[in-house]
Amino acid sequence: MSTESRFELHPKRRLDETLAAIALVFRRYDSLAIAAVVSAGYLVTFLWATGDLAFRPDVAANLIVVDDPLVRAFERTGPASFEAVALLDTGVVRILIAPLNIAIGLSIAGLVGVNLGLTYLAVVQPAACGLGAGAGLFASAPALLSGTVCCGPVVLIALGVQASGFLLTLFVWVLPLGILLLLSSLVYVAGKIDIAGASQ
Repeated sequence: MSTESRFELHPKRRLDETLAAIALVFRRYDSLAIAAVVSAGYLVTFLWATGDLAFRPDVAANLIVVDDPLVRAFERTGPASFEAVALLDTGVVRILIAPLNIAIGLSIAGLVGVNLGLTYLAVVQPAACGLGAGAGLFASAPALLSGTVCCGPVVLIALGVQASGFLLTLFVWVLPLGILLLLSSLVYVAGKIDIAGASQ
């Protein structure tokens, strides 16, 4: 096989390897538990930091839906946040139901959860003999860093820090950059896992 044809197959091989590693996360109970817990925790933190989730045990259960929810759902309230279409009080927590905010939060939470599930597998089942846990943790650095990039605007919101117009403009790009880094880290960490050995 020529060098050129091998080069053409390389991206497909990496994609297949990454998909196999992601599937492995969902087949093993240990890595699935880690991915699920991390994803749930990340989503709750994301919604709390954006103000869409609050602890309100003093309010009776209630549901309020706005007029024209399909139109309001696409109205922005910030660089990476959207209007809520309903308010749900459960008697314990209050949830502002903003479909696009929830979709963004679920996407990031899922990516972070799968990344940490892969990180766990890279630690317990490294691809090369003798690499051990240290190499697996080193391989997880992109996942951890990309997760913090996604949280940049959320952290400022949670801390009440007022951002200048420049920073607000910058935040529009931070979220896509964080998602791109999370996807890249999936590919990178997947290459550090002994998929065949971990499947046994």
